Amino acid sequence: MKNLNILIIAFVVGLGLLSFTTTDHGKKEHGKESKSLVKGYEVGDEATDFKLKNVDGKMVSLSDFKSAKGFIVVFTCNHCPYAKKYEDRIIALDKKYKSQGYPVIAINPNDPSVQPEDGYTQMIERAKQKGFTFPYLVDEGQKIFPQYGATKTPHVFLLQKENGKNIVKYIGAIDNNYENPNDVSEYYVQDAVNALIKNEPIKMTKTVAIGCTVKVKK
Repeated sequence: MKNLNILIIAFVVGLGLLSFTTTDHGKKEHGKESKSLVKGYEVGDEATDFKLKNVDGKMVSLSDFKSAKGFIVVFTCNHCPYAKKYEDRIIALDKKYKSQGYPVIAINPNDPSVQPEDGYTQMIERAKQKGFTFPYLVDEGQKIFPQYGATKTPHVFLLQKENGKNIVKYIGAIDNNYENPNDVSEYYVQDAVNALIKNEPIKMTKTVAIGCTVKVKK
């Protein structure tokens, strides 16, 4: 009888330890899962400001642009064929809308150890080669692109200043034809900025970004 009681006690203790271990393991797994499920911003969210290094060596924040009404934030890079196809169009957007209060802010989200063509030195060279008229910032430590939810290069987040906050108004692609600008029939970013300038509703607030995946160290 005594031995039976000992066995019962041992069995109960064993179950308790098993339950504790399983619960703890579940918490760890849940933490990993939560981190992987971060989806970034949706239209209407407040976008975070940042302080990132420009190709001229200076640190740049959205708050530096006192007279801006909003921003065309574009996550882009050097190496991606899609990004290269859109470079001239990104320059055109900046030239057209900067004077109207919506400058382009380009950010390179890629880890250069994964894609060496997207290193800081290469960014400087690319900006000079193409004559970028806008800041081209490096997301060192890859802290900003996950907050925004950028997954491609290029990936656009159109922001508008409202009561001191940067509110997301459009997310997605620049237009509907990356291959040939002459064959574009839907100018998503241009139409969205025009709507904001005219104080009109944006007809299409979200599209699917087409481009290369953001390069993250595994």
